[in-house]
Amino acid sequence: MSDAAMVLGTADRLMADQCDDATVRSARRGAWPASLWNAIAQMGLPLALVPEGSGGFGLDPVDAFALARLAGRHALPLPLGETMAANQALALAGLPLAEGPAAFIPVESGLVLRDGRITGTADRVPWGATVGTLVVEYLLGGARHVARLDSGWRVAESGTNIAHMPRDRLSIDAAITATAPAQGHPLYLMGAGLRVLQIAGALDQVLDLSIAHVSDRKQFGRALATFQAIQHELARMAGEAAAAGAAAGLAAEALAEAAGDPMLSVAAARIRSAEAASVAAGVAQQLHGAIGFTQEHRLHWYTSALWSWRDEYGGPHHWTQCLGAAALAVGRDGFWPFVVAA
Repeated sequence: MSDAAMVLGTADRLMADQCDDATVRSARRGAWPASLWNAIAQMGLPLALVPEGSGGFGLDPVDAFALARLAGRHALPLPLGETMAANQALALAGLPLAEGPAAFIPVESGLVLRDGRITGTADRVPWGATVGTLVVEYLLGGARHVARLDSGWRVAESGTNIAHMPRDRLSIDAAITATAPAQGHPLYLMGAGLRVLQIAGALDQVLDLSIAHVSDRKQFGRALATFQAIQHELARMAGEAAAAGAAAGLAAEALAEAAGDPMLSVAAARIRSAEAASVAAGVAQQLHGAIGFTQEHRLHWYTSALWSWRDEYGGPHHWTQCLGAAALAVGRDGFWPFVVAA
């Protein structure tokens, strides 16, 4: 067994064991699952995207991104993907790594550099009230830079997405003490790619839950799974889950490449995964009926997460516009090579 397979297998078992009903429900009520984070951190998972020479453990980036898919599959109530991406940005810039949970703020947030200070407001920062480190991307002389902040912000407004994952508005006024030119891909693209992977993982679980439900549930003396209409809907859901999985692979491979621009691949993956999330979540809720919305059933953990993740870091409308603008820019003669390359 390869090192990557061992890491992913161990992480899968850890999340399956510790993302139990009590832990996830407590997190959805606003509690920070400290013991779960400590277990994740002791495995070194927040450093999975960090090169070995910078303190990571040398996972291939595609394998490291698979951890985000596992996080989606297990409804992990932690900013694992965000911390992985934040630490990668710090490592590539030669800055000290975060010592705990971290969040990143892309340049699109519009924070301003003035007189050696980063100021402004960042909306919907994942676990903004809990993280100890912010990695802020900003422009200086037209070039991307990243700064590590360990203080200098406050929560202006607490919030959550519809899956009850913290999304806080932060008011930032911080002196820059650790900054460097940014290396690697823009953080907004990283965020979009992470959501594609989480959607794929959640859809894997939604499909499993739905198969189990219709196999156990009986109507007119027969399991629901024996009805042709139900089988048709399961097949439809399986197709959407497979499409999301392919999109996740596309995004991971594009973001794992240090050279080149992953925008087209991430945009295509983002659009397709958002469609898959919408279709499959709707089918799953129909198959489960009212029980899928209750606190007693896990399904709503995943469907509410899918509805949230499809719109974070640019929803399908945003990425469709990006893809369309890129197609128009290459012109008539360049369109077919553009389609083949994408």
